[in-house]
Amino acid sequence: MTRKLWFQLGIGILIILFIIKYVVEVKWLFAPIFIVLKTIFIPLLLGGVLFYITVPLQTFLEKRKFPRWSSMTIIFLLLTGLITGAFFIVIPPISEEVTKLAENAPAIIQESNNLIIQATQFAGDMPDWVEESLEDAKNSLQTISVQFGKWTVTLFQSVFQGALIMFLAPFFLIFMLKDHEKLVPFVSGFFSGETKKWVEKTFKDIDDVLSLYVRGQIMISAILATMLFLGYLAIGLNFSLLLAVFAFFMNIIPFIGPWIAFIPALLIALFQDPFMLIWVSLITLVAQQIDAQLITPNVMGRTLNIHPLTIITILLAAGNIAGFMGILLAVPAYAVGKAIVSNIYERRAAIKQAANKNV
Repeated sequence: MTRKLWFQLGIGILIILFIIKYVVEVKWLFAPIFIVLKTIFIPLLLGGVLFYITVPLQTFLEKRKFPRWSSMTIIFLLLTGLITGAFFIVIPPISEEVTKLAENAPAIIQESNNLIIQATQFAGDMPDWVEESLEDAKNSLQTISVQFGKWTVTLFQSVFQGALIMFLAPFFLIFMLKDHEKLVPFVSGFFSGETKKWVEKTFKDIDDVLSLYVRGQIMISAILATMLFLGYLAIGLNFSLLLAVFAFFMNIIPFIGPWIAFIPALLIALFQDPFMLIWVSLITLVAQQIDAQLITPNVMGRTLNIHPLTIITILLAAGNIAGFMGILLAVPAYAVGKAIVSNIYERRAAIKQAANKNV
């Protein structure tokens, strides 16, 4: 019975639950470690993203006999140039649109409140649940109006934290570019024979999944954001650049992200000119179809091999568990976990087959 898969799986789950139980009971012992990990997590994550974006250039340069220090120097000079160009070209108009949006936000909220009040007045014969929904929306908008000042303060705090992250992330990128080949030999050095080959293959599969996901999603998001910006600019939608930047970051989230990015564009179009709702919806639909039919199949392919329904389920569960950060990391974490489990299953099947031959 001990050789049965279900028995081994059950024992493994029990051991994991016991470990989690005792870790939770002595969490005060691990609190300093969690604080350190929380502090470095986002800079480390950003450094990892930059690494997967820039390492193909490093590989290209080093194949042409560039030494490691010179390839790293070229990469950092290019990144510095791109950031400087963005600071002088893109940041000023974005800052202007953010300021304008902040100035107009109270009026937009008040106008939304007035629309809900008017809808409430005409809702005499509507079902009770409709009236309750309108009343809840009205109360929510009033709460937003009261807390708008607090959100502004939080925004400036986030900007400060972002500056700290931008300061720390390059240090992680430096060490990743310098020593990334040493990780797998260091870990696999603890093993030998077939187990060592299995560890090396598992790490290679994880690296392939992460590189495909990061580069693919960044490229897809950039293309979609550019299409939306040009479309919004063509119809004269206010805050076009700000909406396109927001869409870039939201489109990193598969399936759900583009619809999240669509909501603020829809609201701004509604208050600018109700007729513009049609144009915004049409532009978004065209961009989404181009992405679904042309961009994603060619950029991402089917390498991740994850069903769309699985992705949506993972995103919803991760959002409830860990908020926005969970949504952002859910799909790559699932893809990495799937690669690890697949390799474990293949390794187990190989061991079983070898054992049967020896019998």
